[in-house]
Amino acid sequence: MDVWDAICSKRAVRNFTEQPLPEDAVQRILDAGRRAQSSKNTQPWHFIAVQQRDTLQELSKTGDYMGHVAGAALCVVIVTAAPDDGFFKVTFDCGQSAAYMQLAALEIGVGSCLGTIYQPERVREILGFPADMHAQFVISFGYPAPQQRQGAGKAGRRTFDEVVHFDRW
Repeated sequence: MDVWDAICSKRAVRNFTEQPLPEDAVQRILDAGRRAQSSKNTQPWHFIAVQQRDTLQELSKTGDYMGHVAGAALCVVIVTAAPDDGFFKVTFDCGQSAAYMQLAALEIGVGSCLGTIYQPERVREILGFPADMHAQFVISFGYPAPQQRQGAGKAGRRTFDEVVHFDRW
């Protein structure tokens, strides 16, 4: 798949089939995230790859609008050091990593959707990561269900001229 085609066709997929992802697909998605660029090559992320149905169900309850996690074949929880003064940089870097994973998934026919954790301590209980680490975002992955909408959605995107300002506002 051409990168531009992927960028133009990417959309959030919230409804998945029950088909599991093959191990090579899981490895490819995670490796894409690992390879993402980061500020000063800090690579501030760890990934917890969740495939167990019971755990996916529990994670889906830790954030508003995270029902898509319950039906996913894979959920990647992005774990970083606890927030500090440099946390915006870490969050930006993790966003890059998330985008790489989502584009790698799209190329092999796997849909994805981002989710925000509202109960980080509950997620820590479920997944057992250290107290000095933090989880705020997840990405669900799976094969899109047949009823999943395709294309840019009803909202579309703002026009180029509405978004881009050259040299000054």
